[in-house]
Amino acid sequence: MLTDLVSSYIDMRRACGFAFKSEGNYLRSFATFADSLAVNHVSTETAMAWAAQSNSVHQRARRLGHVRRFARYAHAEDTRHEVPAAVFGSEKGPRPAPYILSQEAVQAVFRAAFQQGSHRLCGKTYGTLFGLLACTGLRVSEAIRLLYEDITPDGLMIRNTKFRKSRIVPIHETCRLALNRYIEQRRLYAPFDRHVFVSVWRRPLGVKTVEMAFDRAAKAAGLPCAPQRPRPTPQSLRHTFAVRALESCPDGRDHITKHMVALSTYLGHGNVAHTYWYLEATPDLLRRIAECSESFFKGERS
Repeated sequence: MLTDLVSSYIDMRRACGFAFKSEGNYLRSFATFADSLAVNHVSTETAMAWAAQSNSVHQRARRLGHVRRFARYAHAEDTRHEVPAAVFGSEKGPRPAPYILSQEAVQAVFRAAFQQGSHRLCGKTYGTLFGLLACTGLRVSEAIRLLYEDITPDGLMIRNTKFRKSRIVPIHETCRLALNRYIEQRRLYAPFDRHVFVSVWRRPLGVKTVEMAFDRAAKAAGLPCAPQRPRPTPQSLRHTFAVRALESCPDGRDHITKHMVALSTYLGHGNVAHTYWYLEATPDLLRRIAECSESFFKGERS
């Protein structure tokens, strides 16, 4: 039965340091499907039938990709396991265009956030949180997990992030003062919770709650959101931070290389290619890239 082999594979991947949560769930579903058909080895027919249960082609490709990686592992021990071809195409679709806020739009969102809710702490919580996201580029999940002790003299200690890494994020003194001012007010409201940001129910904030609060603030600020176009989300503050940081990069190959590596580390990206993606985010960045490329080919700069 494939169930035991899948469990062994999941244990191996987790022992190598991978969280393997959603991937493990997909493979357990595949194993259950195969066992229901009394299939003891991975076959192309079974894998495609299971993957085809999804409605979208992209999701089918993703499901089949999980099986293909598992099949390569199983085939190394038993050649009766087939490795299916990627008949549904690439697992990864093109990354959507980010929503980049202007400085005026960021300020408008802050003002709207501080006016949210009937409870006095509600607006201060979301206003401070969105301000922190904008000036540090943190992920929402990283910000809402912050504890009091994570605010250190060297910056914010971000623990066990998306790629299971920890890092220190330096912050400006104005950011530190704003955090301390909020914490003084928030500590009196929920003194027994160590999380920096809490809801009006004295509980740590959830991602969905933050997204709803940002959506209300964005609408109150009048941010445009046209159909079939990127819409503003809390992640837009991270995207905006990354783009503005790239726009401030000095010219010169060595400067750019160091700047990209520093920004990638600061943002907690697992691969610098994820940072390079932001180079396509605004017309201004693309114009500067085109100008630098033209100058290079003309021999004006190295």
